[in-house]
Amino acid sequence: MSDDETFENAAAGASETYPKQCSALRKGGHVVIKGKPCKIVETSTSKTGKHGHAKVHLVGLDIFTGKKYEDICPSTHNMEVPNVLRKEFEVSDIDEEGYITCMEDDGSLREDLRILDDKMKGECKNYVDKGDACVVTVWKAMGCEQVLELKPAKEGK
Repeated sequence: MSDDETFENAAAGASETYPKQCSALRKGGHVVIKGKPCKIVETSTSKTGKHGHAKVHLVGLDIFTGKKYEDICPSTHNMEVPNVLRKEFEVSDIDEEGYITCMEDDGSLREDLRILDDKMKGECKNYVDKGDACVVTVWKAMGCEQVLELKPAKEGK
């Protein structure tokens, strides 16, 4: 293989998930269940059976939809854990459909984020209409990005 060969299928950056032993997963952590990034809300471990493996029962809520998922895995096996990133943006405008205008750290504008929750959309519109600053928290995991939190901006920023 020569140094100047290119790899067109190679992706730059970090992986969307990483493996972790099932027995090391804890309540409040994250795990992929049925292909969805979930926050673990309940775990229980059964005793070792006649075939030698203790089983871990996991209950998780999809971080984007809140839907409940369950899985059972041998405690010694690995499960995928999503890389969950949270980023805050100060909102400068919001349109009727819920698309917000906010600024990236490098100064570029983002207009592709949308607030899906009607209550949160109304609160954001109230802040913008009054001229008050508000901050949204965007969660990103496994190729999905969604506005999940809204709060007033801290003064003095």
